[in-house]
Amino acid sequence: MSKVNLAITGCMGRMGQQLIKSSKADKNIKLTTLTESKLVKKKISGIKVSLNNEKSFRNIDLIIDFTIPKCTFEILKIASKLKKRVVIGTTGFTQKEESLIKKFSKKIPILKAGNMSLGVNLLMYLTEITSKSLNDNYLSKIFEVHHKHKKDYPSGTALMLGKGIADGKGKDLYNLIGKKFLNKKSFPYGKKINFNSLRKGEIIGEHEVKFSSGKEIITLNHEAFDRALYSDGALTAAKWLMKKKPGLYSMRDLLNFS
Repeated sequence: MSKVNLAITGCMGRMGQQLIKSSKADKNIKLTTLTESKLVKKKISGIKVSLNNEKSFRNIDLIIDFTIPKCTFEILKIASKLKKRVVIGTTGFTQKEESLIKKFSKKIPILKAGNMSLGVNLLMYLTEITSKSLNDNYLSKIFEVHHKHKKDYPSGTALMLGKGIADGKGKDLYNLIGKKFLNKKSFPYGKKINFNSLRKGEIIGEHEVKFSSGKEIITLNHEAFDRALYSDGALTAAKWLMKKKPGLYSMRDLLNFS
């Protein structure tokens, strides 16, 4: 395949830096543009950091965005106008913002995932199967741990897993979201899905889904040790998206989970 001319937004952030490192090691990727939402007088890998505007994205094929929702929508407006593909790893969107992303995807190909890891997406698939297989006597809850710098909670991955539970029941996630706890040592099951988020140290990411009938507990979990897990997955998504028509895709589409 021909090289993908890639733009990375939020290039000074933790994921931005990891994406730069991974893209330099990928022979099918040509790192072309690096941007930040505010002016940064700096060069990274010989590339001058620029602002998020039409000029910055005119000569690229695809944008990978791991920023914040406000910035993501700035990117989507520009990408939609220029007909550029976008891989979104940003989390923390509201239900209204999720709907807005779907509207943008009618004009350009977008792959959006709360987590780019193969293992996490497999976990979501297994969560859906488990939820579908168990009757309503089984209650569920989700626990996640991330580094102390992460602001949003529950994490995008935790919400992905919540969606797996909801899809298994044939229900809408937003109608099943229960209580959202932060830094609790323990938290209860509920008729809806309760979430507990722990923020400490420099932990990359841990996620756990539990189903309980009161007589037994079924636990599904995933632990990440290396941030490259996410950047490598994002680059795989970028290359896959290059062949797609406008639409909203997920890692599940890429991995072809039935």
